[in-house]
Amino acid sequence: MREAAFVKQNKDKWIRFENALVDKGNKLAPDELSNLYVEVTDDLSYAQTFYPQSKTTQYLNHLASQSHQKIYKAKRESSRRFITFYTREFPLMFRKYHKQLLIAFGVFLVFCILGAYSAATDAAYVRAIMGDGYVNMTLENIEQGDPMAVYKEMNEADMFLGITLNNIMVAFMAFVYGILLSLGSLFIMMRNGVMLGSFQYFFYDKGLLWESARTIWIHGTIEISVIIIAGCGGLVLGNSILFPGTYSRLESFKQGMKNGLKIVASTIPFFIIAGFLEGFVTRHTEMPDWLAIVIISLSLGLIVFYYIIYPIRVNKTYNAHTKDEGNHNL
Repeated sequence: MREAAFVKQNKDKWIRFENALVDKGNKLAPDELSNLYVEVTDDLSYAQTFYPQSKTTQYLNHLASQSHQKIYKAKRESSRRFITFYTREFPLMFRKYHKQLLIAFGVFLVFCILGAYSAATDAAYVRAIMGDGYVNMTLENIEQGDPMAVYKEMNEADMFLGITLNNIMVAFMAFVYGILLSLGSLFIMMRNGVMLGSFQYFFYDKGLLWESARTIWIHGTIEISVIIIAGCGGLVLGNSILFPGTYSRLESFKQGMKNGLKIVASTIPFFIIAGFLEGFVTRHTEMPDWLAIVIISLSLGLIVFYYIIYPIRVNKTYNAHTKDEGNHNL
């Protein structure tokens, strides 16, 4: 859709919203004003995707920023706003960051392979990465016939809460370290990749690759995936400093911080799911292989759908809808 058609289609709504904010005889009910705000932020996400350097995007960004505090200073955000963030606002925005997601995944995968290779060529490498305490404990569990006993030591609720909070903290670090010109986020991807690769090789060397994989990836499929996605958010932040485009570096940084935080916020429900699986499900190592495979497959499908397929669909649908409306208005 051409920018001129996009502006023509929506300008009356923007002017009405702007007038309502400054009380120019256009008072609206709080809910109606809130709904307009959601629509304007959707328009902003669309403009950022298709007209990232235009005056239209700058205008909408200013309008959205100006309106947020006024609308919500005495009104908690509605449940609808929460829902539309996950169903419309985030996927519409995230589509343009698939390249950063691919980079974060690529770095993680490369260092995962290097971690496994290093463990295979240096017997002391796993201890250097995982620590003597953890390795010795795992060796004792293997000797006692229960290699995955570490997942049964804590009670379910405490493990769920502890793991969830720890993973959210790791994800936040993967994002915040992006301020170091993206190198910090890449370092987090490197470190976690090396740990995973050496960890999995350790079990392979003990003849327990399948047993460890079927257990660990019950929760690890979502857990590792969303850490990579948080790393993508860090790259968004870092790249906003490195590549400001036509914006001032400060304005580009503000936008990168905002979008990066949205990416991190999107991962929180998934970390809760991963924490639940690790606390309540992973410990059941006696479950049949087919059930473990189903859980892992569903987890992977959920991540791929929400972060890759769904954003593409939302953008196509939104683009087609606005194009049809624009042709109708023309």
